Amino acid sequence: MAGNRKNFPLRLDPQIYTAIERWARDELRSVNSHIEFLLRQSLNKSGRLPSRAGEQPPSTDNEERLSE
Repeated sequence: MAGNRKNFPLRLDPQIYTAIERWARDELRSVNSHIEFLLRQSLNKSGRLPSRAGEQPPSTDNEERLSE
């Protein structure tokens, strides 16, 4: 699945990053996965996400969580 993902730099205000980092930890997700979760949730709510793209991919977070 990692080969199908788009990589790009994301610049965030440090306070926003810290808040997302805390929230992700509370939800047992990596920061990256939590940002993707929040974006997918918002896109679904607004009706802007194609139906197949809204499906949650199998989680590969275990490796990401260990490296954080």
